Amino acid sequence: MASPHAQDREPALSMTRSGLATKETKVQLYIYTNHFKVNVTNVDGYFFKYNVSIFYEDGRPLNDKVIRRKVLDRVHETYKAEFNGNFFAYDGEKSLFTVGALPSNKLEFTIVLEDISSTRTTGMRSQHAHGSPNESDWKRGKHPYPSKTYKVEISYAAKIPMQAIAKTLSVQDLEKSPEALRVLDIILRQHLVKKGCLLVRGFHSRFCTTQGGLSLNIDVSTTSVIRTRPVVEFLIAHQNAKDPFSLDWEKAKRALTNFKVRTSPTNTEYKITGLSEKICKELMFFSKQKGKKDENGKPQMIEITVYDYFVDIRRIPLSYSGDFPCIDVGKPNRPTYIPLELCSVVSSENYTKCNSSGSLVEITRLKPRDRMTVLTNALGINNYAAEPLLRACGVSISNNFTPVKGRILAAPRLKAGCGDDIFPCNGRWNFSNKKLVEPTTINDWAVVNFSAQCEIDSLINELIKCGEEKGINIARPVNVFEESSEHRRSPPLVRVEMMCKLLFSKIEQKPQFLLCLLPERKNSPLYGHWKRKNLIEYGVVTQCIAPAKVNGRYLTNVLLKINAKLGGLNSKLSIEHSPSNPLESKIPTLILGMSVFNGSPGKSGVPSIAAVVSSRCWPLFSKYRACVRTQSPKVATIESLFQKVSDKKDDGIIRELLMDFYTSSGSKKPDQIIIFRDGVSESQFNQVLNVELNQIIEACKFWDANWSPQFVVIIAQKNHHTRFFRPESTEHVHPGTVIDNTICRGQNSDFYLCSHAGITGITRPTHYHVLLDQVGFSPDDLQEFVHSLSYVYQSSTTAISVVAPISYAHSAATQMAKFMPGISSSHGVINTAGSVPIPQLPRLHEDVCNSMFFV
Repeated sequence: MASPHAQDREPALSMTRSGLATKETKVQLYIYTNHFKVNVTNVDGYFFKYNVSIFYEDGRPLNDKVIRRKVLDRVHETYKAEFNGNFFAYDGEKSLFTVGALPSNKLEFTIVLEDISSTRTTGMRSQHAHGSPNESDWKRGKHPYPSKTYKVEISYAAKIPMQAIAKTLSVQDLEKSPEALRVLDIILRQHLVKKGCLLVRGFHSRFCTTQGGLSLNIDVSTTSVIRTRPVVEFLIAHQNAKDPFSLDWEKAKRALTNFKVRTSPTNTEYKITGLSEKICKELMFFSKQKGKKDENGKPQMIEITVYDYFVDIRRIPLSYSGDFPCIDVGKPNRPTYIPLELCSVVSSENYTKCNSSGSLVEITRLKPRDRMTVLTNALGINNYAAEPLLRACGVSISNNFTPVKGRILAAPRLKAGCGDDIFPCNGRWNFSNKKLVEPTTINDWAVVNFSAQCEIDSLINELIKCGEEKGINIARPVNVFEESSEHRRSPPLVRVEMMCKLLFSKIEQKPQFLLCLLPERKNSPLYGHWKRKNLIEYGVVTQCIAPAKVNGRYLTNVLLKINAKLGGLNSKLSIEHSPSNPLESKIPTLILGMSVFNGSPGKSGVPSIAAVVSSRCWPLFSKYRACVRTQSPKVATIESLFQKVSDKKDDGIIRELLMDFYTSSGSKKPDQIIIFRDGVSESQFNQVLNVELNQIIEACKFWDANWSPQFVVIIAQKNHHTRFFRPESTEHVHPGTVIDNTICRGQNSDFYLCSHAGITGITRPTHYHVLLDQVGFSPDDLQEFVHSLSYVYQSSTTAISVVAPISYAHSAATQMAKFMPGISSSHGVINTAGSVPIPQLPRLHEDVCNSMFFV
């Protein structure tokens, strides 16, 4: 139940802009952005909105968007007279818009479409052991039909004045016309679909309300394209393997899960759910024998391998599949197996599990000048002036990139060891001839090698030498533990358990940290089990590496992570060393970074993971700790910030973090709490202000009813399509470039910041929205403060693209997500109203819960 404090609080709205930044910087410049000015001349007419219902001939609703669009296109072609020559815009779901009314408030049509494919299941899945691939399973998939009959109903819903569009051109009325702008976006998308612009490359277009009025934001997205090919060829390219016999099948399973394959000879499409544990020649199931019945009159069953079933019964020759796992396209409790060589991956333009070699996918990374050329050409090719609905609205779109005034903020000065200053240049710095500001001492540690190929003695010597140069005193490791060759082919969890058994049987006391050598650089199946075992059960900090190429720079980066995890500090802001800004440095201030990890696409039943990191040891802003919890799947709002379990106990995230701040900051409560939140869209801003902030306030009041800290709430968005370009230059915009005018929101307080140096493609700025500021930052101070927090990421010697607290929260969530497969009922479940129980993440061991384990 909500507390009285939450019930008494009025619903909050996003704060209005207090002004623009005015402080002079050394560099001020005009840059271009991919927003194009929109003018509207005809404001006398109306949009008419109609509801659309489409049914099969038997009355079942049609839900496929692609087919719905084809049906509506056929309706317009066939019954053009019924529309009185009106064109319409259709959103693919239930809404259709016209300029001018249709002849009737309700229209009904019947049309026939040829050669439409749909997916259906005509047979039952196998009920037999191990998922028999019986003939009924092969009837499930895409089947061509000669024709289909559809019934279409179009009924009047509402009238929208076009004058609402013109009002968006006035700064005072920017927020009042969402429905009118939605109509324009639907018109635009339909126009682009007809032009084919959405089919080849990721193409984005959206009307935006800005300080400069209405604009069209256009962008091309980086896309990964994979061509249709046999699954085995796909896997060999994906792993850069010599042949199928050198494939890592754990990696193959991760790469293929949720991928679509087409099987031969039936030409049927399936979604892969996994791979079989046994090879095709050893995988058994029970199959029905045709024409034979048992004594009870039921079909007689015979146990047979999948390989023999396809070769002997289905008469499909197999040349190499017998020695490899089968593709599983069934459900977890009813698998359906298909031999490897009968499957080909289906062409996809949105493949996210690509490797970096480029052998698997074609990745488009456009440089800034090339991107401008592509966008300019797109404007000409799209020919918006020819769109009849836009012409009817009197909408015209400029062909020129919008110029905006930018400022380049100076990089903050950093402090290293021995009082040395660091002056970042172009968003970068290094520790050459410098020591860490707070180095740790490592007396008790060990090395664990999971079959990685490297010179371990040389690695240890170089690590100790590099640590000495950086001020870290590292003793020789107490031992080096090599994985036994007999365990290398065991399941990952078994390998980890055997290593831990060996490790803790040989050492007398718990080490400070463990250096773990893994054979894979990315996505090692050992990683999650190893981290869970040490962080949960033993309370030991670990650092995992896959040392392919060891040099001074590589070892420095490894030591930065180790030092931070063990409580040290690599560098810090000069304002932390000698506080100068009273708004943050002289008033106890807690900084929170909040993020939610929703898992991989296609895994809808997996719980979301909410992570909140908090600053500690005030007046530092460079040390953090994390609290991570599971919650309902695909829920963006963090649910467990405040959890009252009794009149005297709060088990929520915020209480845990407040207590840590209090104990690590000289028994001080924060008078200011600055919240950074990512992963939410503009439609969810009110939930942050009125749900999440309410929970945080409740947690504060529950701890001390007389304590009322001031709050600042800032949203950080990376998932947008605004880009910036330097005039007369092919380079990225400078690190520290900030824009708070022209293309920013008219009333709400927001700004774009490019804090990092671009490397490939084009720099993506972070869009910061200030929803609440009770502290009273000036625009200049707030922008500089946000900029400085991009320089405190302890495992990097470059400014990062978003403030460190958010990056830490995301890292903590993704790392703890590795623990999800190992969650058992012994750790309890979370019960939320009206939902199934949610597995609860195990709590970190008390010896590491305050560490920066997520670095």
